[in-house]
Amino acid sequence: MGGSVGYHSAGAGRDVDERTTPSTIPFTWGATLAGVRQCLPFVPGYFLFGAAVGALAAQKGLTLAEAVLMNALVCAAASQMVALQLWTPDWTWLHVAACAGVAAMVNLRFVLSGASLRPWLAPVPAGFVYPALGVLTDAAWAASIRYHAEGGRDFGFLAGASVFLWLTWIAAGVPGYLLGALVADPRAYGLDLLIVLAFTATLVPILRRTRAYAPFLVSGAVALAASALLPGYWFIVIGALAGACAGAFLPARKERAP
Repeated sequence: MGGSVGYHSAGAGRDVDERTTPSTIPFTWGATLAGVRQCLPFVPGYFLFGAAVGALAAQKGLTLAEAVLMNALVCAAASQMVALQLWTPDWTWLHVAACAGVAAMVNLRFVLSGASLRPWLAPVPAGFVYPALGVLTDAAWAASIRYHAEGGRDFGFLAGASVFLWLTWIAAGVPGYLLGALVADPRAYGLDLLIVLAFTATLVPILRRTRAYAPFLVSGAVALAASALLPGYWFIVIGALAGACAGAFLPARKERAP
């Protein structure tokens, strides 16, 4: 994966052949700004979600600096919410392992998200790819997948979308923490529903393109049953495994053309 990222005109990314080499991968400011623009609609949700995460962080006794640092290093609202719900003032190695394990399970989807970008990013040098993937979010991934499906090949789009939303999430931690500290119960304001809404916004475009409903239905049904029968967050793991098995063994359906 050696070489360097090439710099081309703003519109060159859509004309690049699939057999590009590292020296010809386009990276333009035009595509970078396009990635930022495509993610602007997500900004209000990020700040609302930041209020929910900030409320929990304040209730658990984290300082503002610690809450902002968590946003910067983790950059995964759903797993941060789950980790804060498991937060305890008296940490043991068992608590640490449980918290890290559940957060890892929630974020395991990014393994598949990154893999889905490989056909596009394989020729890009690792020094450029991994920092962008390190701050990849569901919204940036969804926007980038759509951009690629429409013929876009400029790496600047993914970089712009990812870095912009990462900085937005860090910034959301400040007012989110300050305002969230005033919210005694986030559920009273419906802030806990933001996790569901965020994942729904990501899921709908995928279903429209693939029309593979069965794995999602199986995953949801099994997760609901597991949440009613088992304590803790085992339903996340069980639901995900059930959906993966359903996707592997059920007949595949042809994707709808973008």
